[in-house]
Amino acid sequence: MTQSTQPDADPTPIQQPGEADASPKRAPGRSLIHDVMASSGMVIALAIVLALVIGAVLVAMFDARVQETASYLFARPSDFFGAVGHSFSGYFTSLFRGALFDYQADSLPSMLRPITESITNSVPLIFAGLSVALAFRAGLFNIGAQGQLILGALLGGYVGIAWELPLGLHLLVAVIGAALGGAIWGAIPGILKARAGANEVIVTIMLNSVALYLLSYCLKTTTYIGQGFAGKSEQMSSSAVYPLLIGSPFRLHSGIIVALLAAVFVWWLLERSTLGFEIRAAGANPAAARTAGVSVNRTIILTMIIAGALAGLGATGPVLGTERFLSNGVAASFGFDAITVALLGRSRPSGVVFAGFLFGALNAGAAQMQAAAGIPVDIVQVAQAVIVLFIAAPPLVRWVFRLPDPDREARAPRARTAKKEVAA
Repeated sequence: MTQSTQPDADPTPIQQPGEADASPKRAPGRSLIHDVMASSGMVIALAIVLALVIGAVLVAMFDARVQETASYLFARPSDFFGAVGHSFSGYFTSLFRGALFDYQADSLPSMLRPITESITNSVPLIFAGLSVALAFRAGLFNIGAQGQLILGALLGGYVGIAWELPLGLHLLVAVIGAALGGAIWGAIPGILKARAGANEVIVTIMLNSVALYLLSYCLKTTTYIGQGFAGKSEQMSSSAVYPLLIGSPFRLHSGIIVALLAAVFVWWLLERSTLGFEIRAAGANPAAARTAGVSVNRTIILTMIIAGALAGLGATGPVLGTERFLSNGVAASFGFDAITVALLGRSRPSGVVFAGFLFGALNAGAAQMQAAAGIPVDIVQVAQAVIVLFIAAPPLVRWVFRLPDPDREARAPRARTAKKEVAA
């Protein structure tokens, strides 16, 4: 019986809930630097660096000054390399100023605004990334985070618009409503997968379209738009929105705290709970999990419900945090970007948080790049796509940077043993 390949391959044995992790021992003759260079974290870091460099090269290729100086490269190469250097510096400095710290701004709030925007942009990405990552750990491909996020926006937005509740309670109920909407939409593919053997990829993709058209319909009803125009809802009640964390000059809201708490919850669920052990067991080998007494069908349904709830919570970022209204573009591309975030984070909660911050920073820096340096926003999207490409092909990154391959080193002793056995 062979083990099927899962989205989150984990070579370490599955531990019981609450069991302490055993610290791996370094192999004889291997230094700490060798272990660091061979780690998957180093591969991810270098993949990000390589993707950003490729983005800078693309910017330079389409820079008018670079193209002009390239026509007389051999006559005056200094002009060409100077133009390339200027293009590179414009790319990286504008990205830094837009994503982390704008050192050219004329006031401290303006200088700090980029980092707050990066954190704010990461809120829906962290929620949706956790949703996809949790499904990955169960061996499921949740491509429906986009639709689950839309349903969360519809239900949470309805509570924020139509209900009148006390301050504090209103926000709590709206957040619960968003989670409930996503959970309902996630339960559908989970039940169909467990009971009818339906392919969750196909079902979730189709449900994305259903959710999008449902959103378009709801934004034509008076329940959402009142006496306004189709396509945009009324504003959320002031008692149903996330409070700002550091004042009105910034958009940073308390949704980031909820997102970090959600990451802690997912970590506890996967690493410290019985259900989390069953999720990891079902994801690693469903047949073996059934033999061990795990109800795989029940695990699939519960996983998709929780994943849907997390994606639904992602809608609270724009709906109850930044935009504070519903529109046809409320989900943006958060649900699809979440797949990238989960892959970059290796389906681990801490990794997803890091990847969410990274992509939030790239999105925040894109606006500054276009405004200050005239660089198309599409270049950032290209960089994100290249990151995914390199994360999906670690051998390519190892080859480019000549990193040691731990898998090859692990296979070498077994290969030598097999040769000795054959020779004997």
